Amino acid sequence: MGSTLTFERQPPQRRGRWQLIGLLAVVIGPMLLASAMYRWQFWVPQTRSYHGELIATGQTPSDLGVAGSWGLEQGDEPRRWQLLVTSADACAADCRALVYLARQIHIGLNREVSRAGHALAHGTALPADYDAELRAGYPQLQRLALDVERYPEAGAQLWIVDPHGNLVLRYGAGSNGKQILEDLRYLLKLSQIG
Repeated sequence: MGSTLTFERQPPQRRGRWQLIGLLAVVIGPMLLASAMYRWQFWVPQTRSYHGELIATGQTPSDLGVAGSWGLEQGDEPRRWQLLVTSADACAADCRALVYLARQIHIGLNREVSRAGHALAHGTALPADYDAELRAGYPQLQRLALDVERYPEAGAQLWIVDPHGNLVLRYGAGSNGKQILEDLRYLLKLSQIG
């Protein structure tokens, strides 16, 4: 007589349980792993791809004391990224350097130039000669008021503001323009808005 092989089949109920457990492991496992990585800081990359100081608190220019509507469409203008220079004083040398740098970065965007703008928010009146220079040489520069009492920073700062009006990156006086341009280009590349 020949030998016959018999296969023991699992009951359908047991097979269904294993499928459910496997499905839950595939769905919930990555979330648990990501939460553990965040909580205990393991397998977190130590490098970063930006050069400025990341602002990840949901702050807006209004929180800095800057007057104006941010991230809102004004008339027919679409939402745009902004290079915002802030200075509590009358725009001293470091502020003027950042205003010039913001314009150069804006120009450096080439075909992406329509997706961004540049602005200056200052706390006190500008000297007449610099005010005239801005009107003549910086026609696209948006000018905003800054409430000095609410402005928490010391010295002039350059900020990248997203189209929703959130502060994204901050740079101090003396920052490298090429690095800021790289950061802004990278943000524009990743962004579906603005």
